[in-house]
Amino acid sequence: MLEVCLAGSPFVVAIAMNWHALPDLPVRAVLGEVVGLLAEHGAAVLVAPPGTGKTTLVPLALASENTRVVVAEPRRLAARAAAARMAALLGERVGETVGYSVRGDRKVSAATRIEVVTSGLLVRRLQADPELAGVGTVVLDEIHERHLDADLLLTLLVDARAGLREDLRLLATSATVAAEEVSALLGAAPVLRVPSVTFPVETRYVAPANSERIEGTVSRAVHAALADCDGDVLVFLPGAAEIRRVASALSGLSDVVVRPLHGRLPAAEQDAALRQGDQRRVILSTAVAESSLTVPGVRVVVDSGLSRVSKVDHRRGMAGLATVRVSASVAEQRAGRAGREAPGVVYRCWPEHEHSTLPRQPEPEIRTVDLTRLALELASWGTPDGSALSWWDAPPTGALNAGREVLHALGALDERGELTERGRGLADVGLHPRLARALVDGAELVGPRAAAEVVVLLDDDTLASDVDIKTSLQRLRSGTPATQRWRREADRLRAQVSGKERTPDPALVVALAHPERLAKRRPGGGPVYLMASGTAVELPSGSALSDAEWLAVAVADREPGKRHGRIRLAAVADEALAVEAGKTLLAEADEVSWQDGDVVARRVRKLGAIVLHEKPLSTPNRTALHDALLEGLRKEGTGLLKWPEDAQRLRQRLAFLNEAIGGEWPKVDEESLLSTVDSWLDLSKARRRADLAKIDAGQALRRLLPWSLASKLDEFAPERIALPNGTKVKVDYSNAEPVLPVKVQHAFGWTDTPRIAGGKVTVLLHLLSPAGRPTAVTRDLASFWRNGYPLVRAELRGRYPKHRWPEDPLNEEKRP
Repeated sequence: MLEVCLAGSPFVVAIAMNWHALPDLPVRAVLGEVVGLLAEHGAAVLVAPPGTGKTTLVPLALASENTRVVVAEPRRLAARAAAARMAALLGERVGETVGYSVRGDRKVSAATRIEVVTSGLLVRRLQADPELAGVGTVVLDEIHERHLDADLLLTLLVDARAGLREDLRLLATSATVAAEEVSALLGAAPVLRVPSVTFPVETRYVAPANSERIEGTVSRAVHAALADCDGDVLVFLPGAAEIRRVASALSGLSDVVVRPLHGRLPAAEQDAALRQGDQRRVILSTAVAESSLTVPGVRVVVDSGLSRVSKVDHRRGMAGLATVRVSASVAEQRAGRAGREAPGVVYRCWPEHEHSTLPRQPEPEIRTVDLTRLALELASWGTPDGSALSWWDAPPTGALNAGREVLHALGALDERGELTERGRGLADVGLHPRLARALVDGAELVGPRAAAEVVVLLDDDTLASDVDIKTSLQRLRSGTPATQRWRREADRLRAQVSGKERTPDPALVVALAHPERLAKRRPGGGPVYLMASGTAVELPSGSALSDAEWLAVAVADREPGKRHGRIRLAAVADEALAVEAGKTLLAEADEVSWQDGDVVARRVRKLGAIVLHEKPLSTPNRTALHDALLEGLRKEGTGLLKWPEDAQRLRQRLAFLNEAIGGEWPKVDEESLLSTVDSWLDLSKARRRADLAKIDAGQALRRLLPWSLASKLDEFAPERIALPNGTKVKVDYSNAEPVLPVKVQHAFGWTDTPRIAGGKVTVLLHLLSPAGRPTAVTRDLASFWRNGYPLVRAELRGRYPKHRWPEDPLNEEKRP
């Protein structure tokens, strides 16, 4: 037994081992200080880089005879690995002093003093027992990763400690974190920093070649690492699909074993990836290896620079995984893996100049993901809007409200926003509320087994081997590498519900989870479908589902720059199923809108955005009709109106006056006219496009002019100007400045250039030959007669000898 005396009070560690027998990692030197800070303050923050021992040594130091330590990890793989490492340090098997609990897998016993769990699982325990009876200390490991479950767990623990368990000790640990923010959240908890004793890591950049996929760049970097460096190679890739493709590209390597590592692999394969062997390893990993796992033997890191994160597109009604660039802190953390045990090298698969453009920290999930499950947890805690809680980052109001709306539709919240009995049942399932609904209601409609089998596939779409859910289920039943994991989880879920086994219907279960993703083929055939949410999605080419009129879409995403979303997992449905499963989306209403270039007035029955039935409306609502015509004008412009020549000239004159004088003279550009259309255009007698084409735009535009301006229009922007011979010529307002075209002979005797707009603008004279061809342009007639006319006269006399070309045009007799 080891006794550590702190401030005169003995703290007895009930682990039969010498403190100094623990591995000589940096954290070992501060274990006493960690224990003391928690004993004195009840909460603390420990900042220690990866590889310092915080995940395994600290819990061993905190375990006591009378209380248990619970360690919360962000990932199942990390929880299992941490428990295994601590058990090994004690010379025991997992499940004795140290155990773990993750979804679908648990190894603990009556002797267990340290239990490693996932953050999400501990949230469920806390909901069931807010006092966490029997637990003395909770360690929140790797909180810098900012997973939604971990952020929620921190918030709920702070609340529970303030109101129910003042004696509960909380230790937040992290590799890189804004420690002051967490300290404040924990009530000004002390912060302890442990410097890392790491080896130098050389950085090399491998920029992608033109049009090269990331898998190609990574493969080149791996080959370079194997040729130039010693030790095992740890490769960071965004997801399982990229891992498979890189593994295939490296399949020809000799004397090297390629090991995948991600959270969906069977435990035995995960353990194999973490265990050193006789051969050199290339470990292809997702983000699970960034922090709380130690991978021995690694001397080289190859970083793709990408990560896969959860994101929701509220506008298109699609939530899923998005591939994003890693943050600078994550890139640094990944690189540090190469220098844990000896000097190492990191190959970064992006140009060196781009490194400075990486975001500083990863974005917290609470800002980007679907918050329906968070909304259910908050309602279960008794704070539906979360406003009474202390947050590291508070949930965005819009996203949280969207999640609460889903819960209302599922019957999980009542009109006051409080949890219903059905909501409690859905929360107890421990899945996303949509999937919990599919399991609970699906068990009654298709049977517990069939519902559970589909729900597991929806919860983990990496199990799917085909876009068609039915085909994927058949392959899983016949036996694939993923079958055991699928069956184990399906059996676990099946045990939570009851019902009579019926004819399996995958589409119905999918639709129960995602009624807004029921989709109908767009008119004209092809692989494009319209979902009830209003988003268009497309099947991959060659899909066996391409003949289906209706689909229940389980998973869809949208690549940047693509016109349509992409269907990744779906089941064949029909209209009857869609109407049954999407009852809450059904609506019947009169619709009047501008479609395909004209007003469409119809009575429709719709499933969300999908039209089921329609018939024409003979007497549409007048206000709706007016709005539809305005919509058409805004889409296609004022060109829908009748624009005779005088209307066009009026618009040009008004535009000139607005530019030259401004003030009350109205703007008549397209944007301005459309923004003020109700002030000048009478649509009371119009019903369709053809009626718009009958409206004289000129008469309509005059409504823009009050009487005071209308009376000045001809004075300030005259339509015609009288010449010395009495002829009146139209002013051309179609150009940037008004132009008056005048034959030279008609200007004889005219000395003053005409001015308009109250004398502010001089008209530009285009002086023409007898045939109407331009001969001169001037704003100054007097100067023209002195300097320009002699040259013009000489030319025109020869070309038009029958016409008079006097030497003194100013005294020439005025002639019509």
